[in-house]
Amino acid sequence: MTDQVTFESLGLSEDILAGLTKKGFVEPTPVQAQTIPLLLSGEKDIIGQAQTGTGKTAAFGLPILERITPGLRKVQAIVVVPTRELASQVAAELESLKAKRDIRILPVYGGQGMDIQLRQLRSGVDIVVATPGRAIDHLNRKTLKLSAVQFVVLDEADEMLQMGFIEDIEEILSHCQEDRRMLLFSATMPSPIKKLAEKFMGDYDIVKVKSQHESAENVEQVYYSVYDRDKLRALRRLIDIEPEFYALVFCRTRAGSDRLAEKLNGAGFDVEALHGDVSQAQRERILAKFKKGHANILIATDVAARGIDINDLTHVINFDLPDSSEQYVHRIGRTGRAGKTGKAISFVAPKDRHKIRQIQRLTKAPIEKATFPHGDQILELKKKATVARVVDSIEEEIPQEFYDLAEELLASGTPKQMLAAILRMQFGNKLKLTSYPEIIDPDVRGHGGGGGRSSYRGSGSSERSGRRRSDRRRSSSRPDREGDRQRFKQKFSKRGSEESAGKPDRPRRKFSKKKANVKAFA
Repeated sequence: MTDQVTFESLGLSEDILAGLTKKGFVEPTPVQAQTIPLLLSGEKDIIGQAQTGTGKTAAFGLPILERITPGLRKVQAIVVVPTRELASQVAAELESLKAKRDIRILPVYGGQGMDIQLRQLRSGVDIVVATPGRAIDHLNRKTLKLSAVQFVVLDEADEMLQMGFIEDIEEILSHCQEDRRMLLFSATMPSPIKKLAEKFMGDYDIVKVKSQHESAENVEQVYYSVYDRDKLRALRRLIDIEPEFYALVFCRTRAGSDRLAEKLNGAGFDVEALHGDVSQAQRERILAKFKKGHANILIATDVAARGIDINDLTHVINFDLPDSSEQYVHRIGRTGRAGKTGKAISFVAPKDRHKIRQIQRLTKAPIEKATFPHGDQILELKKKATVARVVDSIEEEIPQEFYDLAEELLASGTPKQMLAAILRMQFGNKLKLTSYPEIIDPDVRGHGGGGGRSSYRGSGSSERSGRRRSDRRRSSSRPDREGDRQRFKQKFSKRGSEESAGKPDRPRRKFSKKKANVKAFA
């Protein structure tokens, strides 16, 4: 995109331009500069490859708002998205872009009252933003009619295919007229997306925004080699040593997200979890809390994180590595935005070594391996950070009530005692070296995915204690072999003598050490 491209030069109307100026939009993003003219003047379908945060909603939303008929009260455009959060977000964005035009926009998704949706659909809407499942519900009820649709937008198409919505999408498309225009936006372009385009799209233009490496330019990327069982300890260690931590943490599963959030909350951190099982009301509450900074860690699955746009994230943590390099790039692009720097940190378990190598190879990104500092280094960092915060606080104006409380405290003991007591209340055991045991690096230990029973000791003590436990198990669970042999010999000899005395004509059986031992230790 050149500097000469402006919203005015793209052919938008005056009222829409005024609304953009009011929103603070200065110049179009690359995806907007390419897509808007094609939709306004062309007649072809469009495939757009662009990630979240590139301005996709305005790219397809502005031309649609320009071309549909205000006040018609028939569904002229339907935008299909994978999640409830994204449906709500896209609908809100379109509302803010429509200026004063008489265009009704309705988000339609599960978890929202069906009665409200039915009432609004009956009164007439012009644009519907829907999740696939709820759109199918309304089609089956015949409360959603798509015969007048001019535009069909599939947003985050790769995610919808991954979630298994392909049949729902096909069903939705079958209710639309054949001459509708179709816009397919996707962060990645796997083969199922191409097959979908071949099946349902006519001639199409391709819009591709080279955002993979641009999104990571301001992001420092590192990874830690760590056993699965040590990931929680590793994350807590990072929170302790990073100067700022306003982070999005990615987990593979819903259950894993909940479990991690529960453990971190139990450790005193402000954490929220977001995934597909969270109701829409909860999602909105969680995101509002996180955006306001009332929680500084948001744990999410890939699906739940779609559509979340937060510019001030300091970190993206891959608690579980994604399955593809494109997902990795999509994740880490959420930090380092708007000219700010960010940090992307990945935990790599032994079973995932091939994934990080593949990500490095395909993204050509410098993902450096990092090591956790030792306990004494962490303590030193915490002490320095505490002193710095206190010194900075002294330079600010301190209200009188704090001086009054300080005098009252100092009357109860020496200044050193009072300050030490306050610090102990603040840190608890966090200033003890034992609070930061070693996190074992699987690459250094040379073990496989399991590696030893405990990761919370030094490697030497772990191996020694393991041998001691093994020795104890042997001594407590196995009898002495030689003593057993003697007892069995005596028992057999005695029984044999008795049998011989009672039945002299019966031949004596041979004693088999092997069989006796097998029975004894079976």
